Amino acid sequence: MVQFHNRPNVADIRAMKARGEKISMLYVTTQEEAAAADAAGIHMLSIESRFFSPEMREAAGRCFVQVGLPFGPYGGLATAEDYLRAAFKYTAMGGDCFYCAASLDIQKALCDNHMPVVAHVGLIPSYITWTGWRAVGKTATEARAVWDHVKQLEAIGCFGAELEVVPDRLGEMISRDTPMIMLGMGAGPGADAQYLFAEDVLGQTNGHKPRHAKTYRNFAAEYARLQTERVAAFKEFIADVNTGAYPQPQHNVPMQDAEFDAFKAGLGL
Repeated sequence: MVQFHNRPNVADIRAMKARGEKISMLYVTTQEEAAAADAAGIHMLSIESRFFSPEMREAAGRCFVQVGLPFGPYGGLATAEDYLRAAFKYTAMGGDCFYCAASLDIQKALCDNHMPVVAHVGLIPSYITWTGWRAVGKTATEARAVWDHVKQLEAIGCFGAELEVVPDRLGEMISRDTPMIMLGMGAGPGADAQYLFAEDVLGQTNGHKPRHAKTYRNFAAEYARLQTERVAAFKEFIADVNTGAYPQPQHNVPMQDAEFDAFKAGLGL
């Protein structure tokens, strides 16, 4: 079991909400991103289970890590036992809480086994066929549905929920009213946490960029420059091979003349 005496726990995150402190959160996929988040002082990380490992946990340092248990990840019908088994596995690696967008009964099974569960309300990507890619909660009826969903999650004991792409006034009201930690992604400044993907922050996004995303660096241009340099280096290598410029004497293993002559003599050459 990974020890976590020197990093935040559920009680610490709840205390931050109680004090009205803003919580920063990033979705990361690499050890380099996790280590940079720790060095920068990011409070929470979201890491999908497919990217999570003891090495990733070590790279995350003092960050509070949410491990994502993907919707339907086991092929066919996933059971509460499947999710529990995964949660216990990633707890042993140092996961601090677990994202789960499965049914309420599966989420409750995790909660009943003392797993800190982060659910999902508003725009839920795994249920996107019901809503389409749009803001959820702009009408009174939809806002009430989001509100009622939050209350259901409270009732089964969830630790928090991702609150994605809902009106800012709704996000603030829900966050203020619930004891859960509301991880806002396009939910306005009133959410307990502000949650972005590292790829958006670093300007690496391919395809659609969400309205709530903000880019702070242009890594795409830097990676494009590096790729151009890679191609140029490989072409220079090919040219050296073709002209004989590579390898040069310093790249080769020398052999004394006497030893080489003895080798040939042994072959009768």
